[in-house]
Amino acid sequence: MIRQILKKATNNEVLNEKEALELLSITNLSTSYFELLSTAHAISKAHDQSKGYVFLQIGLNAAPCSGNCKFCSMRMDGFHDDMQMELSKEEVIEKVVSLPFHKLDSLFLMTTADYPFQRFLDIGKAVKCLLPSHIKLIANIKDFTLTQAQALKDAGFYGAYHIVRLREGIDTAIPVKKRIQTLDAIKSVGLELYYCIEPIGPEHTYEEIVKEMLRAREYDVKVMAVMARVNTSDCALKEYGEIDDFELAKIAAVTRLVCNPSISMNMHEPRSLGILAGVNQLYAECGSNPRDECNETEYHRGWNIDQACNLLLQGGYHLN
Repeated sequence: MIRQILKKATNNEVLNEKEALELLSITNLSTSYFELLSTAHAISKAHDQSKGYVFLQIGLNAAPCSGNCKFCSMRMDGFHDDMQMELSKEEVIEKVVSLPFHKLDSLFLMTTADYPFQRFLDIGKAVKCLLPSHIKLIANIKDFTLTQAQALKDAGFYGAYHIVRLREGIDTAIPVKKRIQTLDAIKSVGLELYYCIEPIGPEHTYEEIVKEMLRAREYDVKVMAVMARVNTSDCALKEYGEIDDFELAKIAAVTRLVCNPSISMNMHEPRSLGILAGVNQLYAECGSNPRDECNETEYHRGWNIDQACNLLLQGGYHLN
């Protein structure tokens, strides 16, 4: 059965929900596990002549967030005052002009849910003016309206990172309906939707995970990712533990096969094992980070651009 499903994926046929669940149920480190990773890896390497992608995300602020996500270091109920920070427009520009543009494909600007939208637009416009044409500017912000989606596009944003998180409305204070309205707004104005299944913990069922794979496929997502939950010191979901790299790599490989993103597949946090699971894109990060308690994550959890480039090059991918 597993080999039949893998053959179907190799032939670029659409996998159904049952087949996705079959793949996720493979025992880690079994023969079938390595066949799964090998299939995802081969498909990724065959795509676009082994093109690899490096994205950088700049976290613009750290503040108590009304989204109150139980897995986030900036949730309102667990925020540490010493994390508080906000980059000025001048500080953001300073970070951007120092970037090695030739190593990047997309630049993300991220904020908490309460960050003023107009301030974000102003910074976005200033950043867009600095970027060479090959670097795509991406928004990672709160839910927004159709009008605001158009404003993002008019300001020079190419796309937006937005998702329905696992157990949205249960582990967060954000209704699923609101997330979907934003997804629809993104697609309606012609922004590219960047999607991720996250934050994955041991408590999440494979049915929950597959539901988000299928949602991403329905939205024709071309840039896809999976991300494990990271338990910071005050994480409200800490009791569940974390999934290991082998499990995350399996989920990445299945997502690669089910969603078949036409541009890139990411696994976060970055790990060498992800390269074997069909991952051809990695994130570097600076500024604030919802999985970190240091508001300069480039000096703590966040990878830098060279680390991301080196891992992709080691995996046989070519960059810009």
